[in-house]
Amino acid sequence: MKKAVLGLAALGLVFSGAVAAFAASPAKGSIPRLQSPGVEFAGGHYKLNRPGVNHGAFEWWGRLSDTIVTDRHNVYVEVKVQGHDWVRYYGKQRSSVQLHRSEWNGAQRYIALAELRACRDRGSLRPDNCARLQTFTHDWDRG
Repeated sequence: MKKAVLGLAALGLVFSGAVAAFAASPAKGSIPRLQSPGVEFAGGHYKLNRPGVNHGAFEWWGRLSDTIVTDRHNVYVEVKVQGHDWVRYYGKQRSSVQLHRSEWNGAQRYIALAELRACRDRGSLRPDNCARLQTFTHDWDRG
């Protein structure tokens, strides 16, 4: 009888550990292709790392391309994580580059909200044109 109870308790601990590991897994997925005249961000993926892994960062990657090579304008990806300003990562004029970055804040254990968009830098006199903003969220309290 005692062995059966201990066996059930051990099985319960193993099962609860597996459920907790699944619930704490990172939120991840693909980023839809972002397009606007002159810029494209394709093949993108993201991961919202769980607390304690890679600083709980919003990790993203993909290919940024200048699609109008004769316009002499550069392209960039702009990323914002909760509570912070936009950060720009520039591509190269007349070509495409592979980007892979992690956005995080040392004062937070994890990122639960991130936004990303791809834009064409048209200089100081004309406004930049940007693809539709993508928002990524995960409620870490609910798993």
